[in-house]
Amino acid sequence: MPYIPTEDRKRIDAGGAPGTPGELNYAISRLVDDYLMARGGIRYTHLNEVVGVLECAKLEIYRRLAGPYEDDKREEAGEVYRSLDPSGSNRPG
Repeated sequence: MPYIPTEDRKRIDAGGAPGTPGELNYAISRLVDDYLMARGGIRYTHLNEVVGVLECAKLEIYRRLAGPYEDDKREEAGEVYRSLDPSGSNRPG
């Protein structure tokens, strides 16, 4: 949630880096709010733009950061999904 203490808001608003998930949420929420205000406030089109941008940013973070990280962990620890074994040798029954 973006509802962080006032002193943390002031620090982030002054350019401080977020240090917790709540602070990151606050920083993103403020960017979105600034964008909406600059576009003339809350309108369906503006909200649709923001949601689209956030979704694309989320997908890019997953594609570029989370996916490769998970691939590395799979290589280290081994596959979980037996159904991906093309030979079928790991399937139950």
